[in-house]
Amino acid sequence: MSGLETRQLRYFVAVAEERHFGRAAERLGMAQPPLSRAIRDLERQLGVQLLIRTTRQVTLTSAGETLLADARVALDAVAAAEHRARHAGRPVPTLRLALKADYDAGLLPKIIDAYRTLPVELLLGGHGEQVPALRDGRADVALLPTPFDERGLDTEPLVTGPRLVALAAADPLAARTTVRLADLAGRRLPDGTPAETGRTQQPPANWRSRLDLSQIFNLVEVGNIVWFLPDWVARRFPRPNIAYRPVDGLEPTTLAVAWPAESRSPAVAAFVRTVKEIADTSFDDESSAAGQPAVR
Repeated sequence: MSGLETRQLRYFVAVAEERHFGRAAERLGMAQPPLSRAIRDLERQLGVQLLIRTTRQVTLTSAGETLLADARVALDAVAAAEHRARHAGRPVPTLRLALKADYDAGLLPKIIDAYRTLPVELLLGGHGEQVPALRDGRADVALLPTPFDERGLDTEPLVTGPRLVALAAADPLAARTTVRLADLAGRRLPDGTPAETGRTQQPPANWRSRLDLSQIFNLVEVGNIVWFLPDWVARRFPRPNIAYRPVDGLEPTTLAVAWPAESRSPAVAAFVRTVKEIADTSFDDESSAAGQPAVR
């Protein structure tokens, strides 16, 4: 029996994640019939059933669940090998830092100024895009808030603070000094999740938020959504039509630096040391000025 091909794994992962052949075909940019044939050929090649097909949905067998987990790892490894080889062949090496804009707790300018090992190339992305960038080799290191999938990554916490809820100033809850998660019933987060859940779990693997901060703030202002955000983001964006309130029962968030566990890069190690020193100094100074202990 011949070995599996990356093309087969990509096809299978698309179907397994979408749970629908039509959506998977659209995602892959191909017609549905050849995709269906490719999955049937894959099942014959492996000698196991991977999917249970009905007229309304596609579900995974236990063999399919196992292949999905391993296929994601394999595809990430292939992509990482490609990206890292191309990056290593550049005439001027850089350290690629993945982060979401304005989620650096104000540390980024100090980090860039203090880190001297390599030029820093910023890879700005939406929520949830930093971990895939680390896994597939597009980024060497990332700054990102918890929670996130830490499998295969090494991490260091930098600062921990409460998450607040951003409400329209006209929302009746804005008159309170604090709210409970149960009070948010009927309201939605930017990805459509019911706000009262607090969304303390990680979003689905194939979810990506395409809204930037200005779009989210505009939707909050008109009362279409509410939004949970770290207090360090709220402090940077005071807006007259938005109220930020503490939420009882909402888990705090930690800004962390993360990098692939298999990394042996001296440049990454130097970056992590620099980030830790900057965070320790910055939040010690900030807390001393406020007369409060730093939370890390």
